[in-house]
Amino acid sequence: MQNMRGLSQGNLGIPLFLLVILAMVMLPMPAFLLDVLFTFNIALSIVVLLVSVYSLRPLDFAVFPTILLLSTLMRLALNVASTRVVLMYGHEGGDAAGKVIEAFGSVVIGGNYVVGIVVFLILVIINFVVVTKGAGRISEVSARFTLDAMPGKQMAIDADLNAGLINQEDAKQRRQDVTQEADFYGAMDGASKFVRGDAVAGILILVINILGGLLIGLIQHDLSFDVAVEYYSLLTIGDGLVAQIPSLLLSTAAAIMVTRQNSSNDMGTQIISQMFGSPRALIVTAAIMTIMGLVPGMPHVAFLSLAAASGGAAWFLIRQKERARVKAEVEQQMKSEPKASEAPDDAKDLDWSDVMPVDMVGLEVGYRLIPMVDKLQGGQLLNRIKGVRKKLSQDLGFLVPSVHIRDNLDLMPGAYRITLMGVVAGEADIFPDRDLAINPGQVFGSLKGVEVKDPAFGLAATWIEPGQREHAQTLGYTVVDASTVVATHLNQILQNHAHELLGHEEVQQLLDMLAKTSPKLVEDLVPAKLSISVLLKVLQNLLMEHVPLKDFRSVAEALSDAATRTQDPVALTASVRVAVSRLIIQTINGPEPEIPVVTLDPKLEQLLLGSVQQSQGSDQGLALEPGMAERLQNSLVEAAQKQEMMGQPSILLVAAPVRPLMAKFVRYSEQTIHVLSYQEIPENKKITIVSTVGGQAR
Repeated sequence: MQNMRGLSQGNLGIPLFLLVILAMVMLPMPAFLLDVLFTFNIALSIVVLLVSVYSLRPLDFAVFPTILLLSTLMRLALNVASTRVVLMYGHEGGDAAGKVIEAFGSVVIGGNYVVGIVVFLILVIINFVVVTKGAGRISEVSARFTLDAMPGKQMAIDADLNAGLINQEDAKQRRQDVTQEADFYGAMDGASKFVRGDAVAGILILVINILGGLLIGLIQHDLSFDVAVEYYSLLTIGDGLVAQIPSLLLSTAAAIMVTRQNSSNDMGTQIISQMFGSPRALIVTAAIMTIMGLVPGMPHVAFLSLAAASGGAAWFLIRQKERARVKAEVEQQMKSEPKASEAPDDAKDLDWSDVMPVDMVGLEVGYRLIPMVDKLQGGQLLNRIKGVRKKLSQDLGFLVPSVHIRDNLDLMPGAYRITLMGVVAGEADIFPDRDLAINPGQVFGSLKGVEVKDPAFGLAATWIEPGQREHAQTLGYTVVDASTVVATHLNQILQNHAHELLGHEEVQQLLDMLAKTSPKLVEDLVPAKLSISVLLKVLQNLLMEHVPLKDFRSVAEALSDAATRTQDPVALTASVRVAVSRLIIQTINGPEPEIPVVTLDPKLEQLLLGSVQQSQGSDQGLALEPGMAERLQNSLVEAAQKQEMMGQPSILLVAAPVRPLMAKFVRYSEQTIHVLSYQEIPENKKITIVSTVGGQAR
């Protein structure tokens, strides 16, 4: 029973197949069995070719190199078996080696062995010189470029995972696909060598069979030279054609597999959509064929018929595109026009339901971007936005509001606009049918496409065709699709404006969740010591300085302790920052034991402390003259750039009274600078002063 189960699962299939091959090589086979195996070989090659044509991507037929090797071995074994039969029984006539060889020797080439030799050589030349050599070269180049592109693809997967666009399972599957793709092209590079060797073996077997058959017929069977040439030549040529036709089919399948690109359509659909998507090529072809058909001496019927067919196909495509355009315009007009049932009622007076509230977060798209947000059309943007909201909610510590998406005909077709509270926070133009290659800072070449700036981070980028994706990754570019561009831009805006997304309702939700585990703490804090409005202002201050609210219990405990001393939101914020200092340091510098910091010149710091003391109780900023403020700003930017080049965060360490005003001073600078006070450094961390700024202050 176990043996039958192993056989059914394929565990014994390969060993049995190898035994059959050995039997074909070593044992004589009857002509009937040769017919069956030759027919099976032809059917197998046709099946492999069709599977290659209908595969959407190379990895859908990843076992193809193994099948190519096994089919080549079986074909060579059949050549050995048929050679034995031809040489042993060829003197008996054309059907001595079976009906299949006889049919190919007499019917296909008309019984003329000279024609048969020419046809056989042509097939071998096509297979060896054209198809196999080209497929082998493509396999070699594809294998090399796939290996070179692996680091870039892995970085793209890690970037999508960190951005929350994919989960761990998706990242694992994509990494596995990258590895399998490299293995596939490497195996195809080796398997193509077997096919080339098979073509060479076909020529040698033909020569050996003809010479050996002539010697056997003339010496052993006393045949005349003409009869021996006729018998053995036709049998040998038939045998060669039976083997070379499946070999040509498999070589073609190999060439199709290595030239395929990942797509959601099969090869036939791709050819039709890309070759005949534009009627212009057919119109020009029809004009050229018409001119050639009118030249005296040319076959007019053939050329003019083909010209008419090309012109008719172009006219049909133009009509189809016009109908599609009109249909789209009608549907758009029907969407924009109110229905009869929705017509305004003059008798009805206005009420508060007619005042539409603004969306907290909105995304408006042009009409060319509508398929990106339509799941029925394969749009991925909704899933990407859901991933962004989930990741941000986990990082910030509160539920990020949903994004309301709608189309806006006032926008350009490829434009989108992100709004917060009805105000535009960011917008850009994108190409939904292209990929964006972003220059991370060090690349090894340029790309052809539309040069732009990355909407999220302002980096130099280029919109490229999807076929250039792997080439761009090889050059060091980070390549993302249009949906990822919009999602990343949205993620960046929501992070920078997180404090605007937090309102009274969200604060109440945070208190309700904390009350489930610490009811006494919540009861003692709100409204006994703090109003919910002051609590909201403190939490917004924390988010404005990129301090997450994940440890809301520590925040509440710090506020409960500090609220007995002050009700000032700035002072309360400072107390909370000290309480969650370990979280702040980990967010900025990770688990590193040493913290590289930039400090202010002592004289400048004393000047700022005096300024803060004088402006206490007022809403004034730093009392610095414009020249000094500009020099300080430039010094901080230079220090931040040096830290960024060394791969370290930019941290400015100042006295506690100065920290809020300095944080406001650097908030809108070009570089990201974190401002900490001395009290916010945990005891288990060591400070390393990398530079001092503001030394020219007087």
